[in-house]
Amino acid sequence: MSFIVVIPARFSSTRLPGKPLADIHGKPMIRWVVEQAQKSAAARVVVATDDERIKRALADSGAEICMTRADHDSGTERLAEVVEQLGLSPNDIVVNVQGDEPLLPPALIDQVAATLANSEAPMATLATPLTELAQLHDPNVVKLVKNSAGNALYFSRAAIPFTRDSEPALTDCRRHIGIYAYRAGFIRRYLSLSASPLEVSEKLEQLRVLWHGESIAVADACEAPLLGVDTEADLIAVRRYLAP
Repeated sequence: MSFIVVIPARFSSTRLPGKPLADIHGKPMIRWVVEQAQKSAAARVVVATDDERIKRALADSGAEICMTRADHDSGTERLAEVVEQLGLSPNDIVVNVQGDEPLLPPALIDQVAATLANSEAPMATLATPLTELAQLHDPNVVKLVKNSAGNALYFSRAAIPFTRDSEPALTDCRRHIGIYAYRAGFIRRYLSLSASPLEVSEKLEQLRVLWHGESIAVADACEAPLLGVDTEADLIAVRRYLAP
């Protein structure tokens, strides 16, 4: 199995402007993400950015840099531009690693790529059991349910599955991990899919895929994911975790 990693790194961020360049013990955050990706089995690690400052920060990182347009509405659109720039074949596997995951275990990158390679689905992702009941009712924690084939039935910010007569066992409830593997041809096709009412309501882009009858393969993560960076408080926590 061969795959490439693409890391979208947009400079603008509503909650944390300039997030990819946020300093973590003398290195910009995007550098930490690249180094985690380089520990995976990926044949290539590509950073897709719209900002020269990010490109300069990675000049000696060993990552490939793809300069992309600044007006993309989603990370998937940016990914599609990279697929075109690199001239990827339809069956090439692309793993999308978020640029704000400096603690992402490399094993999860390999696992999501393998999940797709072993599936007929055009897309794959990972999940992990909930650890606290509060997560089930937290709209910021995306939950998912699978079918008997191991493909996603639905993603939601609501509590799913809903247990009518009692509180559910947390081991039966899955939290979505925002890492995806795609076949390059599907990334191109995704751009022709219209947004779905469910996607608009839940603010979850992956629901577009299910709405249009496509499958998303799901595997339980082989390793617990660590904290990503969405806010200043997250950044402080990651700095504390990585303190020498």
